[in-house]
Amino acid sequence: MSEFWLISAPGDKTNLQAWERMNTVTSKSNLSSNSKFHIPDLKVGTLDALVGLSDELGKLDTFAESVIKKIAQYIGEVMEDSKDKVQENLLANGGRCCEFDLISYLTRFEWDMAKYPIKQPLKNISEALSKQVTQIEADLKTRSAAYNNIKGNLQSLEKKTMGNLLTRTLADIVHKEDFVLNSEYLITLLVVVPKSSYVQWQKTYESLSDMVVPRSTKMIAEDAEGGLFTVTLFRKVMDDFKAKARENRFMVREFYYDEKELKCEKEELMKLASDKKQQYGPLLRWLKVNFSEAFVAWIHVKALRVFVESVLRYGLPVNFQAMLLQPNRKSVKRLRDVLNVVFKHLDEVAAASIMDPGMDIPGLQLSNQEYYPYVYFKIDLSLLDCS
Repeated sequence: MSEFWLISAPGDKTNLQAWERMNTVTSKSNLSSNSKFHIPDLKVGTLDALVGLSDELGKLDTFAESVIKKIAQYIGEVMEDSKDKVQENLLANGGRCCEFDLISYLTRFEWDMAKYPIKQPLKNISEALSKQVTQIEADLKTRSAAYNNIKGNLQSLEKKTMGNLLTRTLADIVHKEDFVLNSEYLITLLVVVPKSSYVQWQKTYESLSDMVVPRSTKMIAEDAEGGLFTVTLFRKVMDDFKAKARENRFMVREFYYDEKELKCEKEELMKLASDKKQQYGPLLRWLKVNFSEAFVAWIHVKALRVFVESVLRYGLPVNFQAMLLQPNRKSVKRLRDVLNVVFKHLDEVAAASIMDPGMDIPGLQLSNQEYYPYVYFKIDLSLLDCS
């Protein structure tokens, strides 16, 4: 299960005993895998500032999560032919040139002191994280728009080579020698004939109108539904021939051979295919690097939130223990019950309301947020499942 619970409780003797009790119960009953989540000694500042920061971090948490989800999904789009390999490209850089899978990074989390120095105020760290994630999102929009433009143009040109002979492009089918060119009087038309009508076409095409050149028809392409035939006739009977052909279910394609235009179409297709191939590698590298950057930033935001909420909830001096729990899929409710029993002394009223969901807590406006006697934040890595 790729859902984690990041929780904290005071770090005094009584609560350390509660931690031990929780660890014993959860491991014995296989309710969750637990590990300590190390948060350094950050600068607290004033409680007023912490209250304001708490709201800002909540918004930043949601924003950062949305950005890493966008990057993960776009990696899936870019790796269109090997989507089964997307997950192995979603890694987090743990420093010292080490790349971890996301769960390993989370369970071994270490604050990045070089990137986010802890001697600065919490607001500065929050703003640095916000600026970083905002820049990544802006760059993602620019890069994805450029790549999608090439990809879209290529797909629309490739679509023209699909479909039947009535609708598809003929640029890759026809050749110069199939046509009478540069004649003042004669013109070569292309006619799509159903397979069941080949014999009828051969018998009747010369008599569909006056001035059709005898024995001028030749099949130059065929698909499952019919064939593409040439026929040469005088320009002045072209409209009459088209009308008579339509009456006999022979469809004349509006196509006139233009060597320059056909060459341009082929070159455009080759250029777009080449451009897409050239951009693919650098774009995928950028996505992997910036997914890692955004993911690392997101987990630092989670750590900041735990720190701020713990100080607001448990007071000063700063003394709390953070823990990362990975619940067993089948034991989520049981684990929640165990945590509520173990930590209910932290907030008897909140604990009672959890046991009795109908109970109102005067003065507590939770606005549909989950509230427990302990500090709690969810980290859901299944959001990044692109398979």
